[in-house]
Amino acid sequence: MKKKQVLVACGAGIATSTIVNDAVQQLCKEHNIECEIIQIKITEVGSYVDTADLLISTTIVQQEYPFPVINARAFLTGIGLDEVKKEILEALKN
Repeated sequence: MKKKQVLVACGAGIATSTIVNDAVQQLCKEHNIECEIIQIKITEVGSYVDTADLLISTTIVQQEYPFPVINARAFLTGIGLDEVKKEILEALKN
């Protein structure tokens, strides 16, 4: 299975995406999933349309993409976190 490319995005590509980035790295490590995690601004997603396998975002995504998009606000609030982690794992195992 090829290494998955995961985009972790927030408005500025700095604060909330760093929290999510660290959590997703840990999640992948725990489940032995090899992936390349790229932390970006939401405005940069278009540059990765041809290579990305998953977008995890803490901000509103207003476009359609050819890969799954997962809302990651649960990593900031703790509400629904287990469900979001499960959704990420399912997307990465496909």
